[in-house]
Amino acid sequence: MQTLRKMFTMRSAITALVALLIMVIAAVMYDGHVAGDSFWRGIIIANFSRSILGVSAWFGDNYGFGIIIFTVLIRLLILPLMVYQTGSMRKMQEIGPELKKLQQKYSSRDPETMQAMQAEQKKLYKDAGVNPFASFIPLLVQMPILIALYTAIRTTKVLETGTFFWVQLGERDPYFILPILAALFTFASSYLVMMGQPEKNGMTTSMTYVMPIMIFIFAISVPSALSLYWVISNAFQVAQTWTIQNPFEIRREREAKKEAERAKQRAIRKAVRRHKR
Repeated sequence: MQTLRKMFTMRSAITALVALLIMVIAAVMYDGHVAGDSFWRGIIIANFSRSILGVSAWFGDNYGFGIIIFTVLIRLLILPLMVYQTGSMRKMQEIGPELKKLQQKYSSRDPETMQAMQAEQKKLYKDAGVNPFASFIPLLVQMPILIALYTAIRTTKVLETGTFFWVQLGERDPYFILPILAALFTFASSYLVMMGQPEKNGMTTSMTYVMPIMIFIFAISVPSALSLYWVISNAFQVAQTWTIQNPFEIRREREAKKEAERAKQRAIRKAVRRHKR
């Protein structure tokens, strides 16, 4: 699992560079005009819009395919950040039971007890090679990118004129197929993550079931262009989770560690019995 993750990290970095190059080429090749009245809208959002429209032009101005391809490119661009974030979260999950034991051991809230608990937590983080804040750094970087993509799709009016199979991109999906798919992919991704956790977490479990409902409600009330974005983005998230956070591989790896620890303890007890004889 570790070897696969390292290999995937290297490949994801190369893939991100290729995705960025394609996005830049698409934006440069688009010969239309996209207006903006501020740095955020005039530079960031405008270039996102130009890139989406440029990609769409490669498919005969099919804006549905343009949104799909550009969404995939964005997800590939931030993939190295997601790999890093996933690794940090995985380490935090593995030491979760030890953190709970410390909280139970130092249940008092007086300053001396809290200081002692913090000291032991720092030692636990150091021994496990964990930075508790590391997983938030990629999130802070990727959120503006995803917000820019969402805003570009929402504010690029020309996208509303396109059609994609049964939907008019500027109108809501009349058959609710895209909202249902967005909710299902959201649930699948969250459920895979939950399966890989060493212990059940009430908050995570609740969000696994609440988030798909929220996504569905959101998707039925917005233009299909945005619903399509959510479907592709969340479908990519499922594939990403299965690749770098496969719960079945994580469980097998975790069980192998436990079995190795049990074997070590059996060997120690056996050596002690021999010594006593």
